[in-house]
Amino acid sequence: MNFRAMPSRRVALVVVISVLATLLAYVALRSGPLAPVAVTVTTVESAALKPAIFGIGTIEARHLVSIGPVLPGRLGGITVDVGDHVDAGQIVGTMDPVDLDDRLRAQDAAVRRVQASVREASARRELAASQLQRQEKLYAARMVSEETLVARRQELAVADAALGAIREELARVRSEAAAVNAQRGNLDLTAPIAGIVIRRDAEPGSTLMAGQSVIDIVDPQSLWINVRIDQSSATGLAADLPAGIALRSRDGSILAGRVLRVEPTADTVTEEVLAKVVFDQRPEPLPPLGELAEVTIDLPALSASPWVPNAALHRQGTQIGVWRIRDGELAFAPITSGRADLEGRVQVREGLAVGDRIVAYSERGLSAGQRIRVVEHLPGLPR
Repeated sequence: MNFRAMPSRRVALVVVISVLATLLAYVALRSGPLAPVAVTVTTVESAALKPAIFGIGTIEARHLVSIGPVLPGRLGGITVDVGDHVDAGQIVGTMDPVDLDDRLRAQDAAVRRVQASVREASARRELAASQLQRQEKLYAARMVSEETLVARRQELAVADAALGAIREELARVRSEAAAVNAQRGNLDLTAPIAGIVIRRDAEPGSTLMAGQSVIDIVDPQSLWINVRIDQSSATGLAADLPAGIALRSRDGSILAGRVLRVEPTADTVTEEVLAKVVFDQRPEPLPPLGELAEVTIDLPALSASPWVPNAALHRQGTQIGVWRIRDGELAFAPITSGRADLEGRVQVREGLAVGDRIVAYSERGLSAGQRIRVVEHLPGLPR
């Protein structure tokens, strides 16, 4: 090409186009779609993982008793307040007797009146029996007529019937008196168990219905945690496994516990398994019911085997695997994974060997044979 013959403008245009083409090729190869993908690399190691299950739960009481009247009435008084300790059999409140004392005195008077009637009827019966005996002797001596003897027998039968009726009446009034006395005894609100008062729902003078709660008592020894665990991570969950309990109100403090039982039914809506976890030793002070707790349940330790970080796992179709780097080439390696611990380490049963180099993080999706650029750290990702 004869540059001397070309006009100066054409030469400048050719130079500019050449520079732009060079810059475009550089950008495409360094930061464009043809640029290598920045990745961080890790090496497969072997370790004995200690898998664990994590769940969120709430403090609940296994034994909670609501105390209230068995009959409608007015609350007379309460002797305990929230936070007080009570003993089994302790009277914690009373209901206003209203007219029960008057009714009880009336029933006692009725019992005494009927008892007097029983004594009177018994005396009449004894008189009728003695007169009949006398008339029988006279009849045997032919001194009285048969009609007289029959009349005396009739009088004895009437006396027996009257005595029986009055005795039944005595049993009835005694039963009514016992019922009123039982109602009077039920005016005392008694704690059936030893525990702590956690709620007070009524004040003296309140009108209550039968069965309405006045105070709630909880047995502090019966506290447990209702833990909810995702079904996908509940493999291995069983009773008697050790657990660490972190209460929301006690930052940084881990309390020892154990799994009491795994519920036979799961939550179909949230897809969670339910378990009950108890404290090895009752926490002091007592945590409030309903407080959230983070529970970590320790599973038996696994034997030493290769492991990879959870972030390195990818799915290709129906296979789970990692991107392995071998001789500078990138290829997808399917694996058979096992259990994982709470640090994000996943056990590898098949597919990798100790020392294999794999991709931990990448700045975008990868494909087989793609060019990569190994870096120490990707912005925005954990080191």
